[in-house]
Amino acid sequence: MSNISQFSTNSAWIDHIPALWCEPQTRRSTRQLIVFVPPFSGTKELMLPYLQDLAAAGFVALSFDPWQHGERGNESEEELIARVFGNFRRNMWPILGQSALDMLRVIDWAVATLNVEPHVYTGGVSMGGDISVAAAGIDHRIERVAAIVATPDWLRPGMQNISEPGVLLPTGTPDAYAQYFYDRLNPLTRLSAFAHGPAIHFICGEKDTHVPPDGALRFQAALQAAYPENGDHVQVKFVAGFGHMDFDDRNPWWSDCLAWLSEGK
Repeated sequence: MSNISQFSTNSAWIDHIPALWCEPQTRRSTRQLIVFVPPFSGTKELMLPYLQDLAAAGFVALSFDPWQHGERGNESEEELIARVFGNFRRNMWPILGQSALDMLRVIDWAVATLNVEPHVYTGGVSMGGDISVAAAGIDHRIERVAAIVATPDWLRPGMQNISEPGVLLPTGTPDAYAQYFYDRLNPLTRLSAFAHGPAIHFICGEKDTHVPPDGALRFQAALQAAYPENGDHVQVKFVAGFGHMDFDDRNPWWSDCLAWLSEGK
């Protein structure tokens, strides 16, 4: 845990989007923004330990509640989980898509209000990583993405139930609204959106069966084939012995992630 005296914590509504951020107490001439997004059913408050560590490392570190989450939701966590996994494609794809679009508004606000550079880092855990990767395909201000147990393939083939290993989760059928988001924002089927070469660092669990890491590998290989000059900007790292939920423990992968993010500052 970082020393709380090293940073300040603040909150605001960005139009319809509730946000929370930490920033170093010491003002710097260059202020680097990172937007760190929570996992499915999580909230911006859940990200506070990560934001504190990032602020201690010199970042202006912000999180927001994804669509239908936290202060933007009207269901219990159990109800949200049951509804989304009752028809994954119909109910998850709009959450991913709308939250990726929200990222643009959040960055606009932060650049205008927090005096940060328009060269932005993003990241997140699980769904938050999915959102961050998708946002990098539509906002070229995003230059560096840390995607933890996340995937660029919204189809998630082979996705298993976290609580019942070996049991495949039904993917469901998208309606027209959900399909709209997939067609325009799913990273694996929109390689041209990443031709500008944002640096993306996937940190995957070797034993993750809920968000299969092969999606990151397929994305990496496809970008290398399509854009060899930028394809090596995507890295995929495996954490040995880790499954999806093991990433609740932030060590040792989190220190490695912080080091990678700080390389680009």
